[in-house]
Amino acid sequence: MTIGLGQVVRPENEKSNPSKMSVDKNAINSRQLIKGCIANDRRSQEALYKHYYGAMMALCNRYIKNREDMVEVLHSGFLKIFQNIGSFDETKSALFTWMHTIMVRTAIDFLRKKNALTPEVELTAVMEPEVQAKVLVDTSAEEILRFLKQLPQTTAMVFNLYVIEGHNHKEIGKLLNISDGTSKWHLSEAKSQLAKLIKAKAIA
Repeated sequence: MTIGLGQVVRPENEKSNPSKMSVDKNAINSRQLIKGCIANDRRSQEALYKHYYGAMMALCNRYIKNREDMVEVLHSGFLKIFQNIGSFDETKSALFTWMHTIMVRTAIDFLRKKNALTPEVELTAVMEPEVQAKVLVDTSAEEILRFLKQLPQTTAMVFNLYVIEGHNHKEIGKLLNISDGTSKWHLSEAKSQLAKLIKAKAIA
């Protein structure tokens, strides 16, 4: 699987629709589980956790670099899910989409508290060299996600939110408390650094 710079991409084990990522919607009765979780039924909470564990862990893996922090974010995210599941509205989104949003925001909050998210130089216009674009397009999504682990946290976060999650720079700015220009800088920097890492691997 290869990606274009303007398209939303996900790892091979994730579907294009985040509400269906790694989850068989027919495998569980979501409404029944939600009711159980609202009632603080331990079995319902355990069933929900086990069913969505893989997909949520894969999501945390995109944003968090080490496993210890990854597990902490995962558990914090599920705690928020259980605490707020009474506010879930199935007429507005799928259960997975709702959980996905909470987990992403939990990861962002975690990194912000650790001061891992730092704004950099702001650019009002970003140039994307043609050679850089070709290198990224010719690289698999899975490989790019592995290289992301080597990038500065904020730079990797912006790339994830823009390229993989499909957010625009204004939305990213609100999520990370940075300006649109800073978000553009991080995206440009991510693409540049990824291109260098990919070329270095090809030469090695």
